[in-house]
Amino acid sequence: MKKKTIIWIVVAVVILGSFAWVKNVYNKLVSADEIAQSMWSQVENVYQRRADLIPNLVATVKGYAAHESETLESVVAARAKATQVTVDPSNLTAESVAKFNEAQGELSTALGRLLLIQENYPDLKANENFRDLQAQLEGTENRIATERMKFNQAVKDYNTNIRRFPANIIASAFGFEKKGYFEAQAGAETAPKVEF
Repeated sequence: MKKKTIIWIVVAVVILGSFAWVKNVYNKLVSADEIAQSMWSQVENVYQRRADLIPNLVATVKGYAAHESETLESVVAARAKATQVTVDPSNLTAESVAKFNEAQGELSTALGRLLLIQENYPDLKANENFRDLQAQLEGTENRIATERMKFNQAVKDYNTNIRRFPANIIASAFGFEKKGYFEAQAGAETAPKVEF
């Protein structure tokens, strides 16, 4: 009788220990997932700040460079497209992040063309409102780079956690899937050609 009781106690301890281990691993994975989703929200936040600055920038340029309507329209269209592309934070796949990144890249290109207009209009270049908006936009671009870096780090930590043994067993059992990173735009490895 005593031997049977000891066996049941050992079995109960093993089962409770296994449950505690699964619970700890699961909670660690949930925490990593929440951090990655939170970082994504911050990325969207700084992109929204940029999108909010664009109408003021376009309106300021429009007052000085009315015949640059094609450039202005391309910025407005790129902004509209970029704000329509959304990503569900609970489904941060490589494809969804790449699609978001592509739309934001098109907006960045259009903004670059808009900012080059100032070279042709000295009055615009001297306009205090334009300079302030340009400085805010530059600061926002720096924030975007920082938040993207933080997001990629959170995704790296999450992806590492779900791939490590034995946590990968728990991750697979509970449906934790790999998240996508922000990656450089196609052609970013080539330096732009400067001509004078």
